[in-house]
Amino acid sequence: MPDRLYFTDSDEANALLASDPMALLIGFALDQQVSVQKAFSGPLALKERVGTLDAAALAQADLDPVFREKPAIHRFPGSMASRVHELAVHVRDDYGGDAARVWTDAEDSDALRANLKGLPGFGEMKVKALGSVLAKRFGVAAAAELVPGHPTLGDVDSAQALAEYQGAKRVHKLEWSRRPRR
Repeated sequence: MPDRLYFTDSDEANALLASDPMALLIGFALDQQVSVQKAFSGPLALKERVGTLDAAALAQADLDPVFREKPAIHRFPGSMASRVHELAVHVRDDYGGDAARVWTDAEDSDALRANLKGLPGFGEMKVKALGSVLAKRFGVAAAAELVPGHPTLGDVDSAQALAEYQGAKRVHKLEWSRRPRR
């Protein structure tokens, strides 16, 4: 178990991501159309504003004003408040409020893939990215088969590695955008 995930510029946020499975899931839920640092700083901001990341508490809360409070937790505060609320409801109802059960209950990679895909807002890219983090940073055996052949956040083990990952990602996106469409 790592004591930190180096996804933000905040040591406190990085420690929270490593120690609280719900924080990790929320970070991945928010990782859309914002920087990695902004997305994964969101769980700490949410915890500071609400007082907890407990799935049952978040499922009961009105998160919209919390996300909109300045500075906003996400570029799209309304839609992301809804997504995090849906995630909290899902974790509460399907995993008894224990976010780690998303992976600890999975007996193999197929079950883990199904659990991750069942999370609100988690498509194939997030399944691979979170699978990579679970396999490479947390040693979750069922996640090993989900790791793609390209660099992911699972490869980030320092601030320097995050900068390198983001640089490689920009190059990959640029190359991908120049490919002819069919």
